[in-house]
Amino acid sequence: MDTHRPPQVVAEGARRAEGAGGSAPARTLDVRWIHGSLSAKHNTDPDIQVHAYDAHTVILRQNMAIDYEAPFMFLLFGEERAVLIDTGATASAEYFPLRRVVDEVMETWSAAHPRDGYELLVLHTHPHGDHIAGDGQFADRPGTRVVDAALDSAWEFFGFRDDPEGIARVDLGGRVLECLATPGHHEASVTFFDPWTGFLLTGDTVYPGRLYVADWPAFTRTVDRLIDFCATRPVTHVLGCHIEMTRQRGRDYPVRTTYQPDEPPLQMTTDQLRDIRAAIETVGDRPGHHVFDDFVICRRDAPDGD
Repeated sequence: MDTHRPPQVVAEGARRAEGAGGSAPARTLDVRWIHGSLSAKHNTDPDIQVHAYDAHTVILRQNMAIDYEAPFMFLLFGEERAVLIDTGATASAEYFPLRRVVDEVMETWSAAHPRDGYELLVLHTHPHGDHIAGDGQFADRPGTRVVDAALDSAWEFFGFRDDPEGIARVDLGGRVLECLATPGHHEASVTFFDPWTGFLLTGDTVYPGRLYVADWPAFTRTVDRLIDFCATRPVTHVLGCHIEMTRQRGRDYPVRTTYQPDEPPLQMTTDQLRDIRAAIETVGDRPGHHVFDDFVICRRDAPDGD
């Protein structure tokens, strides 16, 4: 088997998925995520929380005791391959055993859905370190392709170099993700829509926390595009990669916090996309941190490492 055979990124796959029945019914996402502890000594949470949203969709969260960013990752199963979106904030498999956990989940899934030559594709929401650190754990994994998150390599994979306003389709086999270039937080940011669950996976572009904006005009265009996109899609949950707000309106946890017992849900709504758009108008040309009920807009207008 050619372990680097690319998935089909084609409109035909989307038609096949629609013919197979489209999306599954929306499910609630009432999850108490691991949220750290007052000290590493008293931490009893697993290194990685594994939440099965359904039989073919798994949400992972990194423990704050390993890295305060505590990013979320997503493992989606199709008939021919699975995709892991993002690889967390820690490179060491000793401290952050992402590959072992992914292998265990995939083995369990494969036992219930046996097939030959099942593959893993690793993609990213953007190339900041807390989303790509675990890539090296998959470098020698058989049947695996890791697509570098950097602009040139990611844009070539998705075809955004020739058509940055296009919608790329990644076919997992009966499950086709729609992928959009969504710069603003980072020039190489990508948003994924999964028709099977209705998840809109927005990385660090939209989440209940500090929305760091490096390119204000691009961010504005991205939010407009997401609103328009959602108007024609059955979006159930808008899922970013972090939680940084508290349940108290307009209050976030300080940067580098490793204990967040009062977190709001990870999931946001399409109405909150419109709230962000209204907040963009409120912020206008003013740089700095601008606090709103469910998020904080941090207008920097320059790339950074967040």
